[in-house]
Amino acid sequence: MTSLLSHPPVIPTSTTGDWMHDRLTEARGVLADTTQHPESLVILAARVVVGQTDDAAECSDALEVLRLLDRRPLHAIAAAAFPKGGAA
Repeated sequence: MTSLLSHPPVIPTSTTGDWMHDRLTEARGVLADTTQHPESLVILAARVVVGQTDDAAECSDALEVLRLLDRRPLHAIAAAAFPKGGAA
């Protein structure tokens, strides 16, 4: 039999209030230290960076990580990263 917790679980809250900015920051941290994270998390982080960054060089670097790790052809990776063909 399980009993109820005497206190609610701690749920981390955003310090900035901007959820997407926080996820982009977290993804950048994963990409900064790829050797310490599982490949699946690195791929996910690269996808987040590609989809959210405004920096063309950072986007290019993240696409290169995807090219190296993701087993799909590059055109499939690019189509997934840019569903509208790169148009805003």
